[in-house]
Amino acid sequence: MMKSRFIFCWLIASVFMWMMPGVMTSVVFAGEVLTRVRANKEIRCGVTEPLPGFSIQDQQGQWRGFNIDFCRAVAAAALNDPEKVNFTPLNASKRFPTLLLGRIDLLAHTTTWTFGRDVGIGVHFPGIYFYAGQTFLIPSDKQIKTIEELNGAAICVEKATTFQSNLEETFQARGISYKPLIVDSQEEMVKALLEGRCQAITAEQSVLVAIRSKIPNGLDKFVILEEKISKEPLCPAVKSGDDEWLSLVRWVLFALIEAEELGVTSANVRDLQKNASDPKIRWFLNSSGQHGKNLGLKPDWTAVVIAAVGNYGEIYDRNFGPASGLNLERGLNRLWDQGGLLYAPPFH
Repeated sequence: MMKSRFIFCWLIASVFMWMMPGVMTSVVFAGEVLTRVRANKEIRCGVTEPLPGFSIQDQQGQWRGFNIDFCRAVAAAALNDPEKVNFTPLNASKRFPTLLLGRIDLLAHTTTWTFGRDVGIGVHFPGIYFYAGQTFLIPSDKQIKTIEELNGAAICVEKATTFQSNLEETFQARGISYKPLIVDSQEEMVKALLEGRCQAITAEQSVLVAIRSKIPNGLDKFVILEEKISKEPLCPAVKSGDDEWLSLVRWVLFALIEAEELGVTSANVRDLQKNASDPKIRWFLNSSGQHGKNLGLKPDWTAVVIAAVGNYGEIYDRNFGPASGLNLERGLNRLWDQGGLLYAPPFH
């Protein structure tokens, strides 16, 4: 009886202690990944194999792309330096094993968030940073306008992707016959298409736009079907088991979105830090880090991130806008109040 009463009192005292202001923040510590990142003074970031708009090295050897900018944003928050990133290009089949083996700290890839991946392989997805859908790239001289017209065609698809199962399920449901040619990489997929071993390739739309841009005269020689056969919410990924690292990556993404909604850009962020009259902007840029003390964030960490890479809209325009050569319409990747799906939770 005395033992039961002691356990009951201990539980009540524990709950009371957790409810007291400031107690929770005093007992939470940075997790293994964040501790390692800060000890190494570097983030090891897995990105797509060379793909315009997402991740590619220019003629000077500088990494550029949407994935690249996101990794740099995380480095700006975690290490106060956007250049403290080591990039590793990965094809689809190698991305999860590399993350799970601890050879990278963050996967910023064209990776679709699925239930099976989230609960079944030991990774977590901090949030959606790109909304896409799967479709097909086809030689324009075939004059194919619908998926049904691909009946009997050989179709290339990269292995270890959601595209493989989506293709099978969609064609089976519609009664369309096809011959799958499963390849190891995007490079091999393009090669097979150009050699005539397949009559179409399938992936999500933005990837196909990027692939077409790499093919000489690709815009004239190939078309991308408008119809999409899947939802492809693309996300960064982290290894499960480190809630602090997951939270940091998640809120970096939200900071990029929130900055665009508030009109904070790389050009005006430092001025707004000092002179903004809007209390919401002042809090976001100067004080929101108070909630991130356990992650080692500076009070003005959001300003550091935006000054380094810009807001979400700047990143999108730089890598997919007209000046990029891809000219990929934002569509669902617009802010929620502009007809899109991008939405950040409150920072207070």
